[in-house]
Amino acid sequence: MVSQAWEWLIAGCVLAGTFFTFVGAIGLNRFRDTFQRLHAPTKASTLGIGMLLIASMIAAWQEGRPGFAELLITLFVFLTAPVSASLLAQAAIRRRCKGGPPASAAPETPQQTEREGL
Repeated sequence: MVSQAWEWLIAGCVLAGTFFTFVGAIGLNRFRDTFQRLHAPTKASTLGIGMLLIASMIAAWQEGRPGFAELLITLFVFLTAPVSASLLAQAAIRRRCKGGPPASAAPETPQQTEREGL
């Protein structure tokens, strides 16, 4: 049996998690280039998923379960999200996606080409 105060706490965590996940989805949709799009989901969605899993752990604890599965999911998300974002950013840099650092090997203007003797 979950008391009224715990229900409000769980509802607040679910609402906060939903808000952060929604903000991450909006950022993914609105930002222009690859690197900006990487930022919104990794930050906001990780926080949103974290809040949802905290709500799930509180609900499990109130029902008498330890919430071990939710804790493992939280650890997995917090460990894999930065690694996957880093790998996506490295792939975008190698493919020279829009918004990435400029390629240092390619001259940008004809004047640069003449100065460098290319």
